[in-house]
Amino acid sequence: MGQNYATLRVPASTSNLGSGFDTLGLALSLYNYFTAEPSDRWSFEIEGEGKDLPKDDENLFARVYIRACEVFGGKPFPLKVKMINHIPTARGLGSSATAIVSALKFWELFQSKELSVEEKLRVAFEFEPHPDNLLPALLGGFLICAVDEGVYYQRLDFPEDIKIVVCIPDFELSTKKAREVLRKEISLKDAIYNLQRASLLIGSLCKRNYGLLKEAVKDRLHQPYRKELIPGFNDVLESAYSSGALAVFLSGAGPTVASFCLEEEDKVGKAMVSAFERHGVRARYLSLSVDKEGAVFTKPPA
Repeated sequence: MGQNYATLRVPASTSNLGSGFDTLGLALSLYNYFTAEPSDRWSFEIEGEGKDLPKDDENLFARVYIRACEVFGGKPFPLKVKMINHIPTARGLGSSATAIVSALKFWELFQSKELSVEEKLRVAFEFEPHPDNLLPALLGGFLICAVDEGVYYQRLDFPEDIKIVVCIPDFELSTKKAREVLRKEISLKDAIYNLQRASLLIGSLCKRNYGLLKEAVKDRLHQPYRKELIPGFNDVLESAYSSGALAVFLSGAGPTVASFCLEEEDKVGKAMVSAFERHGVRARYLSLSVDKEGAVFTKPPA
C-alpha cells in the first residue's frame, strides 16, 4: 500500500437472538479489516477467512462501491483493497455486512462526502436487506430494527457482564438456503408466541433479569426449520444449557450457535464443540464481548 490509504475495522454481528427474527442485532468483538487506496484497476488481497472471494470488480466490496458512485455521484475510480478477515463466511456472523458497510465508508472517505444512515442503507439493502446485520456492523452495540417505507432503529445498552460464546461449525450455510426452508405464512398463535418472547428478551436484558433469558430466546418462526440444516443442533443447545449458558440460539441464519454466559464461557464453548463432534461436525468456539463502536477507521492489525 502507498501513502494515500486508510484502514477500516468492522465488527461481526449476531442477529435474531432467537425470538427477535429480522429485528434484533448485536455487534461482536470479532473484526474484518479493510485497507484501501485509489488504483488503476480493482484488485483484492485477502488474508484469513474468505480467501476464495472474488479478487476483481465482482467482489461484494467493489460492487457496493461502484453502486454508491452511481447513486450518489463521484468519480468511480478503482481501489486496491487488502482484507484481513477474522469473521468466517456464510456462518451467520455478518461477514457480508462488513464488506457492504466498508465499501460505503470508503466511498465517503474518497469522495469527501458524508452519507446519512438512511442513505447508506438505501444502497446496502440492494445487496443485503437485513438491517439487523447491517446496523450493528455500521453503528456497533445492541440494536432493535424495523423496516417499512423507511428504516427505524433504537440502540440499547447491553449488559457488560454477559459474554457471547459463539460455536462455529466447519461448514458453510448460505442465507439464501436458510431462507428457503422458512414458511411463507405463520399462524396467529406462533406470531403471538414470538412477539411475547422478543419483548420479554428486550425487557430481561434491560432489567438484567437473566433468569428469563432461556424462555425469552425461544422461537417458532425460523429456528425449528433451520435446525434441520444443522447436524446436532438440539444436542448443541442442550449441552450449552447444561454447562451454564443463560440463553442459546442460532446466530443469524446459522450454522453458528451463540450463547449468553455470565461465567463458565470455556466450559460452555467446549460443551458445544463436543456436541457438534458427536454428530460428525468439527467446530471451534470464541468468547466475545459486545462491540460498541461499529465501523471505525483505525491502524491495520499487527
